[in-house]
Amino acid sequence: MSKIVERTLDFIELFAAERRPLSLSDISRLLALPASSCHDVLRALVARGYIYEIGPRSGFYPTVRLLELAKTISEHDPILLRAEVLLRRLRDTIDESVSLAKAGKITATYLLVFEPSHPLRFIVGVGQEVRSLHATSAGKAFLGSLTPEKFEDYLRTAKLDPMTAKTIQSKDALREDIALSKRRGYFLNLAESFDDATTVSSLFRWQGAHYIVTAAGPTSRMGSKLDQAIRLVREACTTLGDGG
Repeated sequence: MSKIVERTLDFIELFAAERRPLSLSDISRLLALPASSCHDVLRALVARGYIYEIGPRSGFYPTVRLLELAKTISEHDPILLRAEVLLRRLRDTIDESVSLAKAGKITATYLLVFEPSHPLRFIVGVGQEVRSLHATSAGKAFLGSLTPEKFEDYLRTAKLDPMTAKTIQSKDALREDIALSKRRGYFLNLAESFDDATTVSSLFRWQGAHYIVTAAGPTSRMGSKLDQAIRLVREACTTLGDGG
């Protein structure tokens, strides 16, 4: 990625993290960049209407233009248009975290996340990558989306670090787990990533790409509704998939 693109994204993320007006010197210090480099990016963003100066020596802050553009983009995202209502209803039914991720070449990225009403929840963020592929149901689903050759390539270099006492640490055991999961149509994480975590994921294919639907919650709550969660996640994938 080019430096100018990275710095522009760093600016946007910095304002989101700081949640306050920032001066040029603030931006330079927080991003550990020369003031001259920050000035060029800041001037371009101001000129395009994405950032405005609050007042002399009062700092800069983003305008709502970015929000308006993001809203327009999200309202016309083809996969979100298809999935949002269905997955929100799934979340409402089981009252646990429900997410949608898109499988890429080396991992999957979360596109939608619906949180439950409970204060104790498993939180992932939109734009974050699925981690610990061998220990999470979404990670296993990603592995299940790979061709046999690509999966074996992953196994050759994979480090199956233990996260709990139940984490799969054998490549043969992981190979068997993925094969079983593909046959039954869903992938499970039973306290393999966290001691009190139960998650279930399933795959669907749309427009030539693989997507992953996941329901996640503490085992203390998920245990009694796991069968229901499995059924609903699979049904959602069947509805959303195009059969390709």
